[in-house]
Amino acid sequence: MCRNKLRKCDPRPILHLLIYLLFIYATLLVIHTIFGRLFIGNHAVKIKRSATLPLRFNSQGTFKILQVADMHFANGVMSRCRDVLPFEFHYCTDLNTSDFFRRIVREERPDFIAFTAIESKIPWAAILGNHDQESTMTREELMTYLSAMDYSVSQVNPVTYGYSDGEKKVREIDGFGNYNIEVSGAIGSELANMSILNLYFLDSGDRSTVPGIRGYGWIRETQQIWLRQISEMIKDKQRAGPAPDTHRPPSLAFFHIPIPEVRQLWFTKFVGQFQEGVACPTYNSGVLNTLINMGDVKAVFLGHDHTNDFCGELNGIWFCYGGGFGYHGYGKAGWHRRVRVILAELERGERNWKGVHRIKTWKRLDDGSLSKIDELVLWTNPLST
Repeated sequence: MCRNKLRKCDPRPILHLLIYLLFIYATLLVIHTIFGRLFIGNHAVKIKRSATLPLRFNSQGTFKILQVADMHFANGVMSRCRDVLPFEFHYCTDLNTSDFFRRIVREERPDFIAFTAIESKIPWAAILGNHDQESTMTREELMTYLSAMDYSVSQVNPVTYGYSDGEKKVREIDGFGNYNIEVSGAIGSELANMSILNLYFLDSGDRSTVPGIRGYGWIRETQQIWLRQISEMIKDKQRAGPAPDTHRPPSLAFFHIPIPEVRQLWFTKFVGQFQEGVACPTYNSGVLNTLINMGDVKAVFLGHDHTNDFCGELNGIWFCYGGGFGYHGYGKAGWHRRVRVILAELERGERNWKGVHRIKTWKRLDDGSLSKIDELVLWTNPLST
C-alpha cells in the first residue's frame, strides 16, 4: 500500500489481496457446485441455485409455459389419493403426483413452469392459493421461502411508490406474491434485449377479511393500481425500444381464485369441461375492467375449481382453468388429472425472429400416453405478416 504520495506505490499487496479474494470465491463456487450448501458451525447453509435471467424465447422462436394448478401435495407416500377409481386407490399417493410432474416435464420440455419445478432446473414461479397458509407459515413467510428456493423467480411483493402530500412514499400492496416477469426476445434478434412477453402474477387471497362480506378473497385495488402502473411502464419501454411501431407486447396473467365474471362463460362456446360451479368471491372488485383497460393481457390462467378445465372468452380476454393436477386434492373418479401447456410463438422475419406472433394452449392428461387435448389459439398478432 502507498501512504506517502511522494513515494512510488507498491502494487503487490493489492494484487495479493485480489488473488486471495479470487481464491476464496473459487473455493466457495466449487463447494456449492459439488455439495449445493456450505457449513457454518454445525449448521448447513444452502446457497440458492439461481435461474438464468432474463427469461427469453429459445432458438426455435418459442417460449413454453407449464401451468401446474392445484397440486395439493401433502405428505408423500403417506397421503392417499382422492376421487380415483376403486382399483387405483390402494397404491395411489402423492407419489403419483410427483411421477406425473416428471413425465410431463420430460414430454413437453417447458421453458418456464408456473407453480414449482426445482428438480428439473427449469425457472419457475408460484402464486398462493386459498389453502397454502393453513399450516404453520403465514402467506408472507411462504412467499419469502418460495422466492429463496432453487431456480425460483418468485417474488414476495414489488417495491412501488406513490405520493402523499407531495412526498414520495413506499406504497403498500395487498397480499403476497404480486410480481411480473418479462420474457426477452430470441438471442441474435433485434429484440434480444427487449421484453416481448410479460407475465403477471397476483395473490388472489384466501377468505374475505372484510366485515359483512363472506366467501373467498379477491384482488384488491392496490394490486390493480400496481398492475396498471406496470402495464404503462412496459408500454413506455416499448416506445423507447428498437421497434416502437410494432404491436404492443402481449401479457398473460396468473392467479388462483376466479373472478365473478367467469360464471358467465357457461353461456358461451367455451372449450373444455365446465363440471362444477365457479367458486369465486361474492364481491366484484373490478378486475375484469382493469384488465380490459390495460389492453395488453390476452389470457388469464386460473386454478381453484379442480374439475373445471375450460377456456372461455370475456371481452377479448381468455380465461382458462388449469384443471386439477394433484392426486391428494379433490377430483373426479375416472377423470384424469391434467396440466395446461401455454406456447408463445415468434414471427419469423427475413433474417431473424421478430415479436410474438401467436399464443396457443392445450392440456395433457395423466393417462398412459399423456394424451394432448383441446388445442386452442388464444391470440394472434394482428400485425403479423
